[in-house]
Amino acid sequence: MQHPEYLPYSRKKKAILRRFILVMLVLFAAGLLIYQIPRVKRLVNYRLDIALTYLQKVVDPVSNLPTPSVKNASEMPLPAVSVTLEGDAGATPEPTITPMFTPTPTLVPTPIPAQLQLAPPAYDAVRDKQDLNNCGPATLALYLRYFGWKGDQYDISKLIKPSPDDRNVNVEELVYFVRTKTGWLNADYRVGGNIETLKRIISAGIPVMIETTYETDRDGWPNDGRWAGHYLLVTGFDDAARVFTVHDTEKGPNQRMDYDKLAEDWQSFNYVYIMVYLPENVDNLKRAIGENWDVETNRQNALELAQAEAEADPNNPFTWFNIGSNQVYFERYQEAAAAYDTARLIGLPQRMLRYQFGPYIAYFWTQQTDELIALTNHALKQVSRTSEEAMLWRGWAEYRLGNKEQAISYYRAALLVRPDYEDALWAIDFVNAN
Repeated sequence: MQHPEYLPYSRKKKAILRRFILVMLVLFAAGLLIYQIPRVKRLVNYRLDIALTYLQKVVDPVSNLPTPSVKNASEMPLPAVSVTLEGDAGATPEPTITPMFTPTPTLVPTPIPAQLQLAPPAYDAVRDKQDLNNCGPATLALYLRYFGWKGDQYDISKLIKPSPDDRNVNVEELVYFVRTKTGWLNADYRVGGNIETLKRIISAGIPVMIETTYETDRDGWPNDGRWAGHYLLVTGFDDAARVFTVHDTEKGPNQRMDYDKLAEDWQSFNYVYIMVYLPENVDNLKRAIGENWDVETNRQNALELAQAEAEADPNNPFTWFNIGSNQVYFERYQEAAAAYDTARLIGLPQRMLRYQFGPYIAYFWTQQTDELIALTNHALKQVSRTSEEAMLWRGWAEYRLGNKEQAISYYRAALLVRPDYEDALWAIDFVNAN
């Protein structure tokens, strides 16, 4: 048998090619195995998402959030809503505030010390570092671990955020997980909080989770405003230093955050706060937040706070956005739409509607379908192409226009992002029945 070096050139070339293919197959198989390591998978997916998003935005540049087509809110028409989803949408009753909780002599206010640090939950730099767009589940996992829960962010996200492309988890979804999957814990959220609210809850022995503004450290696309939303877990405070202790699944545990900086970043999310607690501690929590335990009273207080802030700083778009969101709660859709118009005219961040969806609701019920389409287009084509909430409300816009098949296609697209999305399932049944 001839030695390989004496083989004809063509046979030698084929042998080299076979060896090259074999080496590539081995490297590919090894790469697949390495990719299964969670930390590697997270890093690769994160980098790939950044690269693909950037390239997409080079081809289709991101614009600012659309401004309202009617510049003067006083010129807006006041149509009656003809499509009824629940009750009589044409009438907007004034809210009746009936407190569910009335403090008694035994529920005195929680004393607030000048400094307090609750035991921080255990933090693992590998499993607790948030995965792509996963700060909600990651932060909630830390919160639950404070009470002895053994899971991690992936146990949460596979239920309420099954698609990695889902860019946002709402406070309602986080509360739903606690109420249905942890067994021995309960959860509630309120809005319109302040520095004293956080201190009172922590003084009652309960950490508190908030949603705030976050500035990314790099551009996601050309002309990126770098504004995003982010969850934090607050476990301590120090009045002398005027700092909170916060746990940040992006930056790490036990971060120190200035009171004023936290309040400034918190405003853009209506000062929302999530409280996870043992049922036997509910009275301590009621003492901590007082009349805000009642949801209706809490929303009215939040609305009055937003109105006062807008009066003090009328060029702040977040104050007007918060007015709109609180008015949506009370089904005062025309007033809410006008407030959202003002916020949009002042200027909102590009990613704003990745996280909050009150404008969709307000413009739908005031029959401003063009505005609803403009905003959902912005969300789906430029900022959050896989937002199930934007898909849902784009479906309702199509329904308004009489395009039932197109509406259902959007609802089904929302279900591809989250298969158990009840609002989309209900919408399909509604449209099919009408």
